[in-house]
Amino acid sequence: MPEGTFEAVIGLEVHVQLATATKMFCRCAYRYGAPPNSQTCPVCLGYPGALPVPNARAVDLAVLLALAVGATVRERSAFARKSYFYPDLPKGYQITQYEHPLATGGELPIGGVGSPGGSIRAVRLERLHLEEDAGKLIHRPDETLIDFNRSGVPLVEIVTRPDLRSPEEARELLRTLRRLLRYLGVSDASMEEGSLRADANVSVRCRGEELGTKVEVKNLNSFRHVARALEHEIERQGAVLATGGRVVAETRSFDAATGETRALRTKEEQADYRYFPEPDLPPLAVGAARRAALAQSMPERPWERRDRLVAEHALPPEDAAVLTDSRELADYFERALAAAEALEADARPGAKALGDRVRTEILRELADRGQEPAELAERFPPEDLAELEGLVVRGALSRGVAREVLGAVWGTGESPAAAVERLGLTRIDDRERLARWVDEVLDAHPEEVERYAEGKRGLLGFFVGEVMRRSDGRADPRRVRELLTETIHRRFVSTP
Repeated sequence: MPEGTFEAVIGLEVHVQLATATKMFCRCAYRYGAPPNSQTCPVCLGYPGALPVPNARAVDLAVLLALAVGATVRERSAFARKSYFYPDLPKGYQITQYEHPLATGGELPIGGVGSPGGSIRAVRLERLHLEEDAGKLIHRPDETLIDFNRSGVPLVEIVTRPDLRSPEEARELLRTLRRLLRYLGVSDASMEEGSLRADANVSVRCRGEELGTKVEVKNLNSFRHVARALEHEIERQGAVLATGGRVVAETRSFDAATGETRALRTKEEQADYRYFPEPDLPPLAVGAARRAALAQSMPERPWERRDRLVAEHALPPEDAAVLTDSRELADYFERALAAAEALEADARPGAKALGDRVRTEILRELADRGQEPAELAERFPPEDLAELEGLVVRGALSRGVAREVLGAVWGTGESPAAAVERLGLTRIDDRERLARWVDEVLDAHPEEVERYAEGKRGLLGFFVGEVMRRSDGRADPRRVRELLTETIHRRFVSTP
């Protein structure tokens, strides 16, 4: 079969741990990294006679997420038992939702900035439902240990339609979802800690034909692993079909060391799980008033905020995408904008200048210091950013010196203006001092001066840079340029 005739069809099942203080059906706390089996009780360990009680906060978070993606939240949904036997499932069944999920429909956008053509399209969602997490197995060469701390942690499962066509699209969808989860405060969505996990359903077909046989790849816990697992599985299925073989419906795991998937078991059918209504829980009711209150509390979604910054402040879409990558960073930037508006007109930086400083130097400071955007307002208040950029706009500082000031005040509480005064970094525009540096530079570079006199006018920037170096970046570059032009033409360039 000719290469390039195959097409991948991908859907995701994403499991999100909800940011609640206690588990889904009991009052046990859950903290990642706690000592093994230290956060358990008879309910989450499945002791006989222990009865589950739904976590109202988990329901609210799941409803908020459903509303944010435009899903239809049902007034009444129901829990079910999903029976299967595995060491990390203490009851021998999982409490989940099956025939009557919390919400159906909805969509998430992918594409836009950085994508081919820059177009945005919607990936449809099938359903969102509530369930509890299983425990965790720790495999060793000669034994397997079980940690039940995670057992019973509230999850929302998001199932997409088979709308994705490439590993990169799958990775982008997960990034979009993680950003939304963090904006809403629904989950910390840490793939490293397991609070965001994905199973991928993938099939390969000839273009234009019916869907192929679906294979599930389980428990992908990083964006990179999702892409690598899908790349391998698409290649593997394509090779089977190209040689006239038949793809087997099965569940596979991904080996990060080899970059390959391997078979775990043949794919279960729904009947294998023996679903039936959970007898210990009544139907879950989410009334109109509750839905309306949650909708009212919903913050601006990240893609909406990005588009608003572009429309209101004429920011390039690429800049706005970086500035809205986290809610904390977007809040910080908009607070800096508000502080800048309060400055006098001759010292008021624009949105682009503030955004450039945030995207480059401020994010670099965070990375170098191992800090998170949530700490930013404490380390370098947005009002200080506006003040620092105001000094640049007014001509008191060069952008290079402003970088030095940023590093000097980070985490100290000292204002930029005070640091400039203390460090003696005020911009130098004294004509006598500047003229002395100009003369020194021209005397030190006679060959470049001669070439300039012969018409190589681009060398003016070289001379400016040399003067700025001698002044440790404190010279006013506009004054330097004027003085250089005046001095060169007076001393070296004859007037016709």
